[in-house]
Amino acid sequence: MKKILFAGLILAAGMSIVSCNPKPKTTTEENALTLSGLNPADFQTDSTQLYVLKNEAGMEVCFTNFGGRIVSIMVPDRDGVMTDVCLGHDNIADYVKYGAQGCNFGALIGRYGNRIGNSKFTLDGVEYQLIANNNGNSLHGGGKTAFHNRIWDANQVDDKTLEFTTFSPDGEDGYPGNLNVKVTYSLSEDNALQISYEATTDKATVLNLTNHCYFNLSGDGSKDCLNETLWLDADQITAVDANVLTTGEFLPVEGTPFDFRTPAVVGDGIDKTDNEQIANGNGYDHNWVLNNPGDITKCFGCISDPTTGIEMKMFTDQPGVQFYAGNFLDGSFVGKKGVKYPRRSAFCFETQHYPDSPNQPAFPSTTLLPGETYATTTIYQFGVAE
Repeated sequence: MKKILFAGLILAAGMSIVSCNPKPKTTTEENALTLSGLNPADFQTDSTQLYVLKNEAGMEVCFTNFGGRIVSIMVPDRDGVMTDVCLGHDNIADYVKYGAQGCNFGALIGRYGNRIGNSKFTLDGVEYQLIANNNGNSLHGGGKTAFHNRIWDANQVDDKTLEFTTFSPDGEDGYPGNLNVKVTYSLSEDNALQISYEATTDKATVLNLTNHCYFNLSGDGSKDCLNETLWLDADQITAVDANVLTTGEFLPVEGTPFDFRTPAVVGDGIDKTDNEQIANGNGYDHNWVLNNPGDITKCFGCISDPTTGIEMKMFTDQPGVQFYAGNFLDGSFVGKKGVKYPRRSAFCFETQHYPDSPNQPAFPSTTLLPGETYATTTIYQFGVAE
């Protein structure tokens, strides 16, 4: 059985980074900085470090094995200026500190991304009780051992490929089955970041893996990014109640602030609280039902920033995507370069099966059986809008 380490085990190491007086960087340390300005030494503990992927085009993506997180994404803007389009922190201590406060910047999410109602589900006649951490519901796996809180085993295959693996034992956080998980991040020469998820179990279980990267294509996390333009190929959303738990109802987007089938500025509809769903989600925090589920070859969404010209096209074989507009960011999380991230300073596009699927028979199943391999892929491809 693989050893599992959690945030609490590296807290002491992380806090030592915070409490020590910073020393001037030496020439060697300066030369070691990543393109995004990160110092690998600030991520180094007995169990964590910084990993860097680069392609020949100059794109760079940095990761830490704490939570399997994406730390930075450097891509060129319309003028060729390299820009970091991912919110996060510039040291492991802050990831531990703010992670304990519920911050999931860039993290891998599991065993179940999004919410499971009343923190329980029934499978093969057995009821499983999960950890409640969100208004009586279970969110993003629930417990301290959820995937965003643990140290993943890392294997950097080459300059453009990084593998994270973990083991989740039967009964952990209430979920059945001994689960082996591998997530592979890979970088292509056309500036596409691919995330491939694989998992196997020895007992029937439910599984819904995703990534919680916060994107801001302006590269300026000190301001909101509500002027970005979004297109989503989705005719419906799954409705939510006042606790942002899905009700099981499908709602058409036509004629509502949720209609991005024609590109629209995100800020134009996000505060139209006369729409019940906008009011319930405190803005956008909903699952869009994709029109071409299962087809990784078809772009399901594109977002672009008018200032930098940077655009991000999205592909997945999953049936849905949670578009979360950073409604609960409030300036309390201090990010890279000391920036305090305000409300709606980034957006998340969490590809997924639908929330609460184990309790919604009409939704696509998230059940994984022994002998099966859970396998899904998501791609974020960066370029410049024409």
